[in-house]
Amino acid sequence: MSLPRSIWLQLRYLEGTQGQGILLCSLNDLTLIGFCDSEWGSCCDSRKFTIGFCILLGSSPISWKVKKQLVVARSSAEAEYRAMASICCKIVWLLALLKDLGLHNLTPVTFYCDNQAAFHISTNPVFHERTKHIEVDCHYIRDQLTVKRMQPAYVSSHDQLADIFTKPLPVSQRQYLLSKLGVFSTFKYST
Repeated sequence: MSLPRSIWLQLRYLEGTQGQGILLCSLNDLTLIGFCDSEWGSCCDSRKFTIGFCILLGSSPISWKVKKQLVVARSSAEAEYRAMASICCKIVWLLALLKDLGLHNLTPVTFYCDNQAAFHISTNPVFHERTKHIEVDCHYIRDQLTVKRMQPAYVSSHDQLADIFTKPLPVSQRQYLLSKLGVFSTFKYST
């Protein structure tokens, strides 16, 4: 019985990365930051988009997610905005968990987005005409900004850590982002 090509590629990837691990630094400052991104229309069959995010405590990644969405976004700004809403929900959950663990004063949490339109939509309600097609639940971000729980910030695509979850990257950019996420190799795997 032969495996489907997608499974074969995933297994080959896992085999080639078995020496990698994530370094969790014990000397971190207790600051939460996040990076979110999307790949608009990335599925060739359905044109559904993929979102991805990672959240770091200091320089250590503590949460990440990649998910193909169930809907088709009508713009890249909508796709990015939905990624922002997703990371906002996760940050609110993490803040509650960290508060229960005795960590306070972690807000506002900065999360980075590399889409200027989505960034402006989140901070400026005047963009109504451009956002009529975005569902009401995505405006959760504005509520979080109003109570100063979060603060969106722009990051250049070169430094967008979430790109590693949503886009095919050149090897040099992939290695750069992996190093920023604390992923390291314990040994070089060879066949």
